[in-house]
Amino acid sequence: MDKNLIFLPALAQILLTILIFVWLGIVKSKAVRLGQVDLEKRALHPEAWPDSVLKISNNINNQFETPVLFYALTMMLWALNAVDISALVFAWGFFMTRVAHAYIHTGTNYVPMRRRIFTVGCIFLLLLTLLGFRAVLVPSS
Repeated sequence: MDKNLIFLPALAQILLTILIFVWLGIVKSKAVRLGQVDLEKRALHPEAWPDSVLKISNNINNQFETPVLFYALTMMLWALNAVDISALVFAWGFFMTRVAHAYIHTGTNYVPMRRRIFTVGCIFLLLLTLLGFRAVLVPSS
């Protein structure tokens, strides 16, 4: 198996984050054009922006929380030559939960569903972590 395949879900996560940044720029520009922003407070005060902007901005913050652990784990598994089908399934599973989380967070923002999706993503991170432990403690010959 090509161990470099572990970077595909990591690259997909990076692309997701970039796309959310682009979307935020579009939504912010629209809010300014529509006069929905307190221009004097916008630089330092989140309440200067409408909820439509805050949801996307808050989601960007989320893209730098658990995904940072995901990036570290993918690099670790790659460096340890521990990329197998399980690692790929768990990595893609994590990415898919991030897509679902972003969709819910920036849409309905229904917290119970967001929490469930977040928890599933954390389970994928835990599974990737266990693969890392296995690679360190039981190295293959």
